[in-house]
Amino acid sequence: MAVGRFAPSPTGPLHVGNLRTALLAWLCARSAGSRFVLRVEDLDVAASRAEHESSQLADLRALGIDWDGPVVHQSGRGDAYASALDRLEALGLLYSCFCTRREIREAASAPHGELPEGAYPGTCRDLSLAERSARTAAGRPPALRVRAAGERRRFRDRLHGAVEGPCDDFVVRRNDGTAAYNLAVVVDDADAGVEEVVRGDDLLDSTPRQVLVAELLDLPVPTYAHVPLVLGPDGERLAKRHGAVTLGDRLDAGWSTADVLEVLAASLGAAVGQRPAPPTAAADLLDGFALDLIPRSAWVLPDLADDR
Repeated sequence: MAVGRFAPSPTGPLHVGNLRTALLAWLCARSAGSRFVLRVEDLDVAASRAEHESSQLADLRALGIDWDGPVVHQSGRGDAYASALDRLEALGLLYSCFCTRREIREAASAPHGELPEGAYPGTCRDLSLAERSARTAAGRPPALRVRAAGERRRFRDRLHGAVEGPCDDFVVRRNDGTAAYNLAVVVDDADAGVEEVVRGDDLLDSTPRQVLVAELLDLPVPTYAHVPLVLGPDGERLAKRHGAVTLGDRLDAGWSTADVLEVLAASLGAAVGQRPAPPTAAADLLDGFALDLIPRSAWVLPDLADDR
């Protein structure tokens, strides 16, 4: 049995693509008789809103997606992240980065050999003490990057098979002092005992970085399943501009939560098999669920008029 999780950011309502990923993560855990935990990734204080969190949790409950234990908030886990940064610092693996976003974009446009597109080439990695002091005196607050220097990490994904990729020197603490995603998510998953991460395949390329962080901190590496994204009718990644993309939008258009769940179930195809009756809650899809059978291509959310 592998403990699973869903970790939304409360920066807006969940769209159908988010709900589909949450449903898949829940089905993977519950079909194995395992625990399922929920984490709110609210490190972006400026964009996070309590009302968005409330609506997200309500949408999950409406579809029958439940979780074990209290909801964990990243905003309350600063001590855990600071401890992890201290361990990386003690290993001599961190350095201050004073680059502005513009400088990073310009540096990322240069060729980096084996590193992924947009990789940080290590501009601040070998600054002298005098250079660091000058930048600090100029009022540039530094971020912290880990010395990865193109190390490769390999992991196995349930849908993509063996995946291997290099790691650039990525940020583990932002210049405002907040822990960066690639550090926080590793520490959070380990502390929660998460053993399987089911999430969108747009995060596949960042996974080698997280595997590296876990190894450096001597934390367990979970298994992964990066699932295809949901696209709008125009073939672009699902977004607000596509219209009725949230559960609330569909309810306002006269749908029921069961209607939405039925559309989601149809998008999963053989993974949930044939049912004698349309599902009315997530639990109706548990019997015989098999993640390996979900379609490997992105699912296009049809227009409202084409769905029913």
